Amino acid sequence: MRPGRDIPPRRDESQYDEFEASELFCERCRQARPVRKRLLLVLPTGKKYDYVCSVCGHSVGSKMDDDTSDFTILRGT
Repeated sequence: MRPGRDIPPRRDESQYDEFEASELFCERCRQARPVRKRLLLVLPTGKKYDYVCSVCGHSVGSKMDDDTSDFTILRGT
């Protein structure tokens, strides 16, 4: 290591696993607006969420996570 060029300590990367949007740009309102997160689908690969403008209700984005804990396969007997 060269003097004067310290490497910053490595941070725990797990704190950046997921981001939650609080505001997104709404095409209908033509500005950034607060959003509500709404569950759309529960799939074997994870959950899909939709972000909706809290002012006009327009869908402004979506998010897919990899949490498969709520998905169960129902089998007939």
